[in-house]
Amino acid sequence: MDKNIFTQLGLSINEALVYDFLLSNGESSAGIIIKKTPLKRGVVYNALNGLVKKELIKKKNTEKVTTFIPNHPQKLWDFIENKEQKIRESEKTLEANLPKIISDFNLVSSRPGVQIFEGKEGLVKVLNDSLQSRTEILTYAQIEGMEKYLSKDNDRYVKERKKLGIKKRGIVADTPYARKYLENYDQSVTEIRFIDGKKYPLFLEMEIYDGKISFMTFSEKKLVGMIVENEEIYQTQKSIFEMNWKSSIPLKNIITAESSRF
Repeated sequence: MDKNIFTQLGLSINEALVYDFLLSNGESSAGIIIKKTPLKRGVVYNALNGLVKKELIKKKNTEKVTTFIPNHPQKLWDFIENKEQKIRESEKTLEANLPKIISDFNLVSSRPGVQIFEGKEGLVKVLNDSLQSRTEILTYAQIEGMEKYLSKDNDRYVKERKKLGIKKRGIVADTPYARKYLENYDQSVTEIRFIDGKKYPLFLEMEIYDGKISFMTFSEKKLVGMIVENEEIYQTQKSIFEMNWKSSIPLKNIITAESSRF
């Protein structure tokens, strides 16, 4: 049989040679495999041990000699499924830890880190990145865009952020839509202020947190997200936010003024 099939499934070259030999010749001792293949003694034993761990062959011990027997080839499916499961687990681990790994890399290399994401899935990754923040999140919020494209994802994000106790201050452009959306908004971990929506409209979602700046754009043509990690950019944007925060109007003042009209 073409041994490349087995290497493509994930076996090493040596494991593929030994496995193919056992499939073709049946139950065999290590000594026979060593004699009838070009592999050296230590290599054969390593390959056999690997195949036993993968449950593609089994070991049979007798008083005279130990032999190895191939399991039914259907076991290859189990081997592949186990590999896929481990890959899925590895992907989750990497996704959870990559931001910290990149942060450490950027700190050592003194380089700004820029990550670009596209599509709805990309925006969700950008949004969820701040759930790892060790600092308060400062936000220029684009409520209409978030509700149009990420409504359910943002609801889950808000619940998780509340559970983690990550505080946020948000600046929102004052519009009828924003007022209606925020009139009963839970402010237990979030403080919101308004700026003049006609003079200073906001066209994207921007978050400042933990040495990073994230951006999310909402357009019918293309959804784009970006995370920039650089201490100087972070500190500058943080200062600009604080300046705008001082001149913005607290949400509670807007709500009070609205209610007093009736």
